[in-house]
Amino acid sequence: MADSSKNAPKEAKKGPSGLKLVYLIIYNLISTVAWLVLLACTVSVNGMEGPSFVYSEIGDWVRWTQTLAGLEILHAALGVVRSSVLTTVMQVASRYLLVWGIVYPFPEVADSPVYSTMLFAWSITEVIRYFYFVLTLDGYQPDRLRWLRYNTFYVLYPMGISSEAWLVYKAIEPARALHPLLPLALYAILAIYVPGSYILYTHMMKQRNKVMKSLKETKAE
Repeated sequence: MADSSKNAPKEAKKGPSGLKLVYLIIYNLISTVAWLVLLACTVSVNGMEGPSFVYSEIGDWVRWTQTLAGLEILHAALGVVRSSVLTTVMQVASRYLLVWGIVYPFPEVADSPVYSTMLFAWSITEVIRYFYFVLTLDGYQPDRLRWLRYNTFYVLYPMGISSEAWLVYKAIEPARALHPLLPLALYAILAIYVPGSYILYTHMMKQRNKVMKSLKETKAE
């Protein structure tokens, strides 16, 4: 007997419903607002006071906004969303490393424009991503926002990952004062960034190609 679902239109695929749908809409809406505030504050502090004041002004907001994203590992692990647990863990863990393992214990590394470029890359990416999810969960398919969601990473990802790597590198000397082995751990993290970045970047490229192909097919119908 043939599987009729293979021939069903893409619009017929069922998404989350009931309490799961309400929860995901609320979660993504809160995340959209949190990252939008972070983006606005980063721009404002850079313009009015300079990049060296960004961490002291909004460092706590950055830390807890990113900490909230840890829920996405649970979402993937529990099947609340159809995301890879491995790639989700890699994405969240790298951010946790920066906010809790690098900038929080060594705030002097954030006294640099690089901290702001990291926040620009993170916040623009997340505002687009979370707002896109809010709209799609509500049944709306915004083509322009979808294009932004799956194309801006070409610029924002290299900006973010290079900023992250630089901050990890700058933390090596202050880490040495805490323990002589900590610099070795940070060098190891920098070494992991190379294959890790490649895996995540190619994963996003595959997602992008799949979505763009689907979008072209839909317009051609």
